[in-house]
Amino acid sequence: MEKFDVAIVGAGAAGMMCAAVAGQLGLRVVLIDHAQRLAEKIRISGGGRCNFTNINAGPANYLSENPHFCRSALARYTPRDFLDLMRRHRIAWHEKHKGQLFCDESAEDVIAMLRRECAAGQVHWRMPCGVHTVARVEGGHPYHLTTDAGHIAARRLVVATGGLSIPKIGATDWGFRVASQFGLNLIEPRPALVPLVFDAPTWAPFAGLSGVSLEVEVSAGKGRDAGSFVEDLLLTHRGLSGPAILQISSYWMPGQPISLNLAPTLDVGEALLDAKTNSKRQLANLLAQWLPSRLAETWVEHQKLSPTARVQELSDKALRSLAQASNGWVVKPCGSEGWRKAEVTRGGVDTRALSSSTLEARDVPGLHFIGEVVDVTGWLGGYNFQWAWASGVAAARAMADASEKAPV
Repeated sequence: MEKFDVAIVGAGAAGMMCAAVAGQLGLRVVLIDHAQRLAEKIRISGGGRCNFTNINAGPANYLSENPHFCRSALARYTPRDFLDLMRRHRIAWHEKHKGQLFCDESAEDVIAMLRRECAAGQVHWRMPCGVHTVARVEGGHPYHLTTDAGHIAARRLVVATGGLSIPKIGATDWGFRVASQFGLNLIEPRPALVPLVFDAPTWAPFAGLSGVSLEVEVSAGKGRDAGSFVEDLLLTHRGLSGPAILQISSYWMPGQPISLNLAPTLDVGEALLDAKTNSKRQLANLLAQWLPSRLAETWVEHQKLSPTARVQELSDKALRSLAQASNGWVVKPCGSEGWRKAEVTRGGVDTRALSSSTLEARDVPGLHFIGEVVDVTGWLGGYNFQWAWASGVAAARAMADASEKAPV
């Protein structure tokens, strides 16, 4: 049986970061992953350029049943810290939109950097390697793992296996099963950062607009659970996608409506009534000043008006009704595109069972959970990677500190 200070299961963003830092702080680390190909989620992120962090990342950009939990780790390892790491490895990057940072060249640069960092920490790799059983026994190396590569014993076990999103690249519920095995509560996992869909009859008027995009304000939820974003919306043949919808999907609950302001910088009612006094334009042509022309025509028809009607011929009541719908279109999705399209998992290991400073289970000494497997979900735009880096570093430093304090 091989013995290690730390066994980390999951060689994604959080797992590799944790392994690298723990190894460089003097711990003997083994990093285990069942996948054939390393860090596929990093590889496909940001269209292949990896949206590796967001310069504005802070606690307000994360959702959790325990919203203050992420504060400690995020404060101790910031986007600036990760940028320092990128600079040391001479990886060029750029800011694209709203603080989102991407590699100039390829996501492979981030993967290679993390591998080099792991090498600097003399991390031992077991990949591809499935873990079949985990047991906790008495003794100096209480965590016993039965794996494809044989039996492994470790003083500490770190679960970094992510959530359920994108099963085709290897996502499983392994981390959730381990949490349940050791008595930790789970916040129900559900797809997040995911397109929303509608039943066929509801969406029939808009199915032909697939590919049309526009900037909108989208809102969902109530009270503390409410969210609102101004981002681009993309219509699809099944429903709605684009950054606006991916963002709001983390706040949306099945059975709830979402609200869309199709012209967030315009009071459509005021504009239509003003046009009525000085324009002879057809209604769809007028609306096409503010909406994509294909959508404008369909939208007018959906409101039971004629696209060719002259705006001056319509009643104030009809124009106000059209405006109200345009600035506040309320629709109820029937579901989402599910795990196959979700970028992340909302929910996971209940953070109330974990220490916010060490990511260690309060009632199970030596068992840590980091990254997406934890009930901390970031906005679209690099926030989830920042949580992976920060939680991985927090756990690594805590384990190194504990090792130094442990009696010889």
